[in-house]
Order: sequence, then structure tokens, then C-alpha cells
Amino acid sequence: MTKLSHYFSLSLLLGLGLSFLLPQSSALSANPTTELSSGSLIRGVAYPSVYYLGADGLRYVFPNEKTYFTWYDNFNSVTQISDEALGQIQIGGNVTYKPGVKMVKINTDPKTYAVAPGGYLHWIENETLAGTIFGGDWANKIDDLPDAFFTNYHIGSSLNNASSYQLNNVRIATADVNQDKNLSVPAIFTITNTGYSPIDFHIPLGKSVRFVNADTVQHTATADDLSWGSGTLAPNAQFVHTFSTIGTYQFFDSYNSRHTGAVYVTAK
Repeated sequence: MTKLSHYFSLSLLLGLGLSFLLPQSSALSANPTTELSSGSLIRGVAYPSVYYLGADGLRYVFPNEKTYFTWYDNFNSVTQISDEALGQIQIGGNVTYKPGVKMVKINTDPKTYAVAPGGYLHWIENETLAGTIFGGDWANKIDDLPDAFFTNYHIGSSLNNASSYQLNNVRIATADVNQDKNLSVPAIFTITNTGYSPIDFHIPLGKSVRFVNADTVQHTATADDLSWGSGTLAPNAQFVHTFSTIGTYQFFDSYNSRHTGAVYVTAK
């Protein structure tokens, strides 16, 4: 088995099983054994799939080697961490192709698409336009996506002129996965014996919230309607939740129901 196949042999299974691997929230150890930061490339021991650690504290899987090599030239920056530490970091989704590097298509769709920031695909309406945008060797810059990965993308408007998709501008807008997915540092609630601090946050749609148990006893962050929750958070444990709908989200501590808080999610 080649080195590349070794790294990505299980990634295809991860992509195909994505619906089982995308919970909205999870517990995260506050004391990882390896110092990691936003933008770190990580992998476990038993499972060789490579992940991008986003600014939101979640990990994003590279579904195959073709996707990975639109962002990186080699595996030199990949850090191996324990399977336990890896499992404590919530999966945020799949990494999509870096915009402006390749065009993509699937076997069941004859259209060829340009990749734009945010995982948007724009059908290139004719070969002449493809050559104008991607150069004379444009035909060598098309990758076939497995149908299962196509759902990671969004279909945008079609392209009928080169001014609508300028490679330099597209590449500058997506220097890394954080920019491509518009990931940001979560708002942080600290949990102590006196409750949540602060007691509420106003955040834009799509931003994550992190609950940190800074007490010496167990706590939770549990939605009033029980639609989401951290489960028991041991001292120093953390929990990340992403809000994908505008609204008011009230929560309480299952170990002390007098401790309550709220998140107000507004339009960006």
C-alpha cells in the first residue's frame, strides 16, 4: 500500500459515513497532551485520516488525497496525537477543494465546475471560458469527485464570462481552510460554582460557543428544550456547540438548575 493510500484509505469511509460523524457538539479536553492551535494538521494513531483544526476548535476531515493536495504539498506538517485526544475533538465537516486550484465534476453530471470560497460550485458554461480562466491546459485541471463528496458543496450561479471568476482574487480570499469556511474563535462561557460567566452572549449566525468547566465539581450546559447538551462536564472539560439557526437558546446546569444562561443568535 502506498504512503498516500495509507493516509487516506479510511478517509473515503469517513466521507461515506459522514451523517454518522457530524454531531453538532462534543466534549473537548482542556488539557491536551500536544500543543495544538488553529490551522494545525492532525491525525490519530490507529486511524490515519488527516484533519484540519479549525479556529472554532473543531476538526475538519480531508476526504481524499486530491482534496488535501489542493491545500498542501506534503504531509510534513501533520502532527500525530493520541486517539483519545483526537476523539475528544468534535468533527465539524469535510474540507472542500481549495478554490482556484482545480475544477471538479462527478460521473453522473456532465457539467464541469469552478470551486469558489465556502465550497460553492459554479458551472463553467463552455470550454472556451474554461481555457480563459484556467489556461490552455485546463482539461488537465479537472478532478472527478465521488458522488458522496459532492454533497459537501453548494451549487452557485453558472459562469458565462471570465470576469465573474478571477483566479487571483479567488485564491487571495481563501489562504487557508479557516478563511474558506469562515471559521472564527468561539464565544466562551466559563462555568463556576456561581453559574455561567457571562450569563448570555449575542453571536452571529454560524458562530460556535464553548463552555468551559472551571469548577472543581461536575456541571452541564443543557438546552431548556433538551435539543442539545454537553452531557456531564468534568472539571477542566469543555464543550463546543454551533448554532445554525437564528433565535434565542436558553440553557441550564443539570447539576444546579438555578444556574441558567442564554445565547442570542442573530443574522451575520
